[in-house]
This record gives sequence, C-alpha cells and structure tokens, in this order.
Amino acid sequence: MQDLIRKQPGVVSTRVGYTGGQNAHPTYRNHPGHAEAIEITYDPDRTDYRTLLEFFFQIHDPTTKNRQGNDVGTSYRSAIFYLDDEQKRIALDTIADVDESGLWPGAVVTEVAPAGEFWEAEPEHQDYLERYPSGYTCHYVRPGWKLPHRSGFRDAKSPSAHANRDG
Repeated sequence: MQDLIRKQPGVVSTRVGYTGGQNAHPTYRNHPGHAEAIEITYDPDRTDYRTLLEFFFQIHDPTTKNRQGNDVGTSYRSAIFYLDDEQKRIALDTIADVDESGLWPGAVVTEVAPAGEFWEAEPEHQDYLERYPSGYTCHYVRPGWKLPHRSGFRDAKSPSAHANRDG
C-alpha cells in the first residue's frame, strides 16, 4: 500500500509502522493489538484528506474484518487513525459514501480511532515494493473506481494522517 500512496499527487512522505495497540516499541515480530499502518504527510495545497481516503478505499478491501489478501489477524485490520475531530468527521462521511455506493460487496468494517503514538517499522519494511518489485501485495488500483459523494459533503485539508497498513 505504501508504494501506491507515495505516488499520489501531493504526498510528501510515507513511513510504515505500527499504531493502535498498547505495547510500546512494537516490532514486526511483537506488535500485539497494533495495526500495520502508514503515516502519510502531504501538501494540503496539492491534495486533501478526503482524496487520500478515497484512494485508500479504492486500493484495499474495507469489508473484510482483520484481513487483507492472504494476511489475517488484527494487524491487518482496515483502520483510519485520525488527528482531530474534522478528520474523524471526514473519515466517517467517506465511509458512509463507500457503503452507499455499492462499490464493495459488503459493509465497510474500517475502524476509525484517534491516532496514538506511531512506531516506525524496521528499515527492511520501509519502501518494500521499491526494493522488491515482485514482492507480495494485495493492494492495487481498480480502474474506473470512482466514489460518488452524498450531498452535504464539505472537505477539510489536514497536513498528516495515519491510514492503514503496508503492503
């Protein structure tokens, strides 16, 4: 997922890591309760939070609980970790649009929670598909996928956000 998100217009940087769990200093081998996540920093003059969330919902399956492709467990849950109330509102509004759109076969199960501490993953997990272009991924751009907006949507720009996992 990191490889796809980093290529989006306005994305300045990404880091993969762990968040949403209780233990400090999680590692790939020891991160109970944490989700594998991506910290995204973007230029709000070039993109916005809503656009990044729409892309997030396009490239992963938000309807399977605790699973992405062959990866199973709470580490692989679909999650959005918001920084403020406005990001939470936009996340919930985007989820409502995804549910209403019928673009996915089931209801969205994406967790929406306040961002806690983000723990950067080990170097071998950063930029994985750049270093291993044939490496495993279950995330891809779905051609023609366009999320319709319900009426009453209002956008906000935020400089950073945690979205779900590395892939």
